[in-house]
Amino acid sequence: MEITNKVIDLKSSDFNEVVLASGSPRRREILTQIGMKFRVVVSNDEEHPTSANPLDFPRENACAKAVAVSAKERDSLVLGFDTLVFLDNEPLGKPETPEKALEMLKRLNGRAHKVVTGVAVAKNGTILCATEEETEVFFRNNSLQELEDYVNSKDPMDKAGAYGIQTQGARLISGIRGCYYNVVGLPVARLLDVLGRLKEKT
Repeated sequence: MEITNKVIDLKSSDFNEVVLASGSPRRREILTQIGMKFRVVVSNDEEHPTSANPLDFPRENACAKAVAVSAKERDSLVLGFDTLVFLDNEPLGKPETPEKALEMLKRLNGRAHKVVTGVAVAKNGTILCATEEETEVFFRNNSLQELEDYVNSKDPMDKAGAYGIQTQGARLISGIRGCYYNVVGLPVARLLDVLGRLKEKT
């Protein structure tokens, strides 16, 4: 977990209501579930990670989103997130077509893979903290018919890796090692740890 040493004017009141730099309904649901007060300002920043290591992409993308929104939402604490599925360290994004979704699911089928979510907190265009959470997900040996039925449900089309653990994609999975909420797109414990560390600086 990287916490900046830059002098940022943090106040206790900053934590009363945060800004979520994401249009994801799943992230909104999780923040609502844990009782956090927030408002949504969607980042239009293009994702252009520069690291040579693809596993750094989620953290870089989360930072880009948080910085872009916090530069406009002055004096607000902004949360940025980005979730990617990795198979053999290759990032799998959202499928562009049902055919691409089925291709991804065939590759994941019967195997373990990683889900990495980048977490970034920014204020006034400066990153205060950047970190990530990793969860290992295990797919069942699903039949081709099961995979095709899932693709036909259209559930995979807006999800990294072409599945949603919190929706019909749950039937494809045999188990996980790590944070469930991370696979959904917002690692709750990691976020609360980050905010707790930042509160200590107020």
